[in-house]
Amino acid sequence: MSGPGPAGAVAPARTALVTGASRGIGRAIAVGLAAAGLDVALLARDADRLAGVAAEIAALGERDGAAGRAVVVTADVTDAGAVAAAVRAAEDALGGVDLLVNNAGRVDAEVPLWEADPDEWWAIVETNVRGPFLLARAVVPGMLARGGGRVVDLNSGAGSHDMDGASAYNASKTALLRIGANLHRSGFDRGLRTFEVSPGVVQTDMTASMTMHEGRTEWTPVERTVEMVVAIAAGELDAFSGAFVRVTHDSPQSLRAALVAGERDGRAVPGQDGRRLRVTRWGDDDPMPGALPAR
Repeated sequence: MSGPGPAGAVAPARTALVTGASRGIGRAIAVGLAAAGLDVALLARDADRLAGVAAEIAALGERDGAAGRAVVVTADVTDAGAVAAAVRAAEDALGGVDLLVNNAGRVDAEVPLWEADPDEWWAIVETNVRGPFLLARAVVPGMLARGGGRVVDLNSGAGSHDMDGASAYNASKTALLRIGANLHRSGFDRGLRTFEVSPGVVQTDMTASMTMHEGRTEWTPVERTVEMVVAIAAGELDAFSGAFVRVTHDSPQSLRAALVAGERDGRAVPGQDGRRLRVTRWGDDDPMPGALPAR
């Protein structure tokens, strides 16, 4: 991958590493990226399931000749040593990782915090926060050494809104949103672009286990998330680095249109505060400033 150009542009991704790639949203993203021509490292704990996804990607290549190839790496995303080894294997096989998709995640029981099991609560936080931290920590240095790259975190409305129950999921997705913004601030000038992407409510094994979705008949098509991540990989949405997008309401087309409209009206989109996690003022007489100081 070439480094940032004169205007700070980062080249489109040629390779990707997707966590939680053995099923659900992760599988769909991995297959979609390969269909778009990227070489993809598939990471999860279940090697047999990953082999099935790799075979699916290989069949794509045999059918149309344009698909990227897939390599399988296994790790528990909460295990620092296993993550480091898996990333090294992925980089060796692909020649580097241009795009990291942190998709692996879990949800806890939908009970009030005071009824939550402490061990389960912390295990959710470890998967949803420690996992993306370890992956980014292992992958980003290589990106920066090559001039830049992109990190996509699969976030949730639980990261941007208050929830009733599932407090570990609520807290972990909020923390993940902060981590993405922190990566953006720390790495943007060096070519790092980060994105918090909420897939909406997709029909998966996880959502099927949740009481709040019992009886649901309307789901967000997973293809919308795939389309968004493919557009991010291509560098089409770098203006939204550090921001939160929700595919239930957003599409690459609508985000590009917002950028054009903003440029026409002389305003930045999304802007310094747009689609960021902020404390809301109670009104104009609130002594807390709208934009909190850096320190």
